Amino acid sequence: MRRPLLSLAAGLLLLAGTAGADDMPTFRLLMKDGRFYPETVEVPAGTRFRLEVKNEGPGATEFESLELKKELVLAPGVTRSLVFFPMKPGSYKFFDDFHPETGQGRIVAR
Repeated sequence: MRRPLLSLAAGLLLLAGTAGADDMPTFRLLMKDGRFYPETVEVPAGTRFRLEVKNEGPGATEFESLELKKELVLAPGVTRSLVFFPMKPGSYKFFDDFHPETGQGRIVAR
């Protein structure tokens, strides 16, 4: 009797975790020709969120933020996501290490 109850509880926890991830706000960032679009991503402070990053350029790109300790390398045509923990209000820089002159942006938490 205990085993079915444990399985049911584990299944409910898994569903609850999935529902929470689907409810998470998602912001999109496009990388193309060594630039970010948009250059500034505004997010709600104090809220977990997902950043979906897509590389539409012909070569590899990299989303990197030293302040936020996040790094993501993308081949051409690839889309990947990063999950960020709730942030304090402020501005956080990110850059493309492959295009340092033009690939600059920031996340602004308000």
